[in-house]
Amino acid sequence: MLTANHIHELYRYRDLILRLAWSDFKLRYKNSALGFLWSLLDPLLMLLVLYVVFTNLMRIHVEHYQLFLLLGIILWNFLDRGTSLSIWGIIGKPSLVQKVYFPRDILVISTCIMALMMTALEFVVFIIFMAVFRVLPGMTLAYFPFIFACQFLIILGLSLALAALNVYFRDVQFIWKVIVQIGFFATPIIYPITIFPENVRWMVMLNPMAQIVTMMRDCILYRTGPEPLSLVYLVVSSILVLMIGYIIFDRLEPKFAEAI
Repeated sequence: MLTANHIHELYRYRDLILRLAWSDFKLRYKNSALGFLWSLLDPLLMLLVLYVVFTNLMRIHVEHYQLFLLLGIILWNFLDRGTSLSIWGIIGKPSLVQKVYFPRDILVISTCIMALMMTALEFVVFIIFMAVFRVLPGMTLAYFPFIFACQFLIILGLSLALAALNVYFRDVQFIWKVIVQIGFFATPIIYPITIFPENVRWMVMLNPMAQIVTMMRDCILYRTGPEPLSLVYLVVSSILVLMIGYIIFDRLEPKFAEAI
């Protein structure tokens, strides 16, 4: 359970968390000719395909659509990568789980941090694109770290629940893959929220990722701060997801070694 004592214990293991994250990060690109560049090519290739389709065939006209689309892809990739890799956080390291004692959620936290590292590289590309298209953020950029932190908490909460459930039910990894694919199109990644009638938008915005993507675009590209109620909803949602994830993880953790 996420208590003050547990948070203190995680802090004591901070070096191990960072070492595991960095080790997984390097291992992911070991023996790869392009190495870390694959982190950059993935969103760029998706951007190219979606940009061609939705500007020429679907006729979506949005100001700075290249950046609008790239930012949405980067944010969604963070969710997809963080959760999809974390599903294997426990069952992928059986020797550690069965033979060495440490808080098991460290394995999930380190994977989420690795996904954060990869996303940081993608944001470097995004900054370069902003410079190329001469788009300068305003003071509302100050909201970025706060919104991004909320997204990290959501990803961590989902990852904890998925990693724990996947130990006992291996179908979870396949079900989650389908959910992520559906979620990509159900979230305003490739289109603006304004394509929905006003009486429907609130239902779409119940999805915390829809809130995150919309807020990020507004504060970075369009110099518009988030509405206070939306910000409160995002904070409450991120904390709630994190707490539910920890409860599920805490309930299932005692028998991880046996189940693996």
